[in-house]
Amino acid sequence: MAWINTDPEDASAELAVLYKEVADPANGKVDHIMAIHSLHPAGLRSHFDLYRAVMAGTANLRKVEREMIALIVSQANECHY
Repeated sequence: MAWINTDPEDASAELAVLYKEVADPANGKVDHIMAIHSLHPAGLRSHFDLYRAVMAGTANLRKVEREMIALIVSQANECHY
């Protein structure tokens, strides 16, 4: 089985900075979907930038509505995160 090390203690300096930026402000933890990019920090940056653009880019939807849409789509796709 493949293994991707996502332990913040083992993060490079660049990755540690990104982990702090993408961490959930409520609990300080990095979501698994973001942490899997630990082997490619530029991929983490791109994923997070895309997420922010999508979640903030629709003026006629409130954040809670965008989050609900994301949840429903994740459930429909049988995502486990």
